[in-house]
Amino acid sequence: MKKLTRREMCAGLPALAAMTSVAQEQTAAPDALTQARVYAMDQIPARKMANGAQSRDVLRGALPTGEIINVHESEQPAGATPNPAHTIQHTEVIVIVQGTVVFEHDGKSEKAGPGDILYVAKGTLHQLKNTGQDTAKYCVVQVGGDTRK
Repeated sequence: MKKLTRREMCAGLPALAAMTSVAQEQTAAPDALTQARVYAMDQIPARKMANGAQSRDVLRGALPTGEIINVHESEQPAGATPNPAHTIQHTEVIVIVQGTVVFEHDGKSEKAGPGDILYVAKGTLHQLKNTGQDTAKYCVVQVGGDTRK
């Protein structure tokens, strides 16, 4: 193997930087969401959580208008310990599909049920607790911010 001189190494740096940039874009770029389709929930595997809850990752990608989104469905059994309160660095819209939850945020506790929609602003410390007798099911749409992660 030939040893490179400093001049040869410096001459090759722009090409190396360009290759690294392309590689980062290819691994970091989310899928482009350009085609309409149905996401059948019975075809999406559920991730089981330690507290008995489960979640299905429905879709993640970039809209044609540039926003990065992630959609997942979560189920929280009655009496299960909820996920700890957490702060988000993106925006969330949560649609309650079934059950009753308490949405704790900004020092408030608000009750929500089927058909209700929760808005969680970027930077909000929040938690959802199932306060009903049945499993709570909700769909979370994450937009922007750290959604790429």
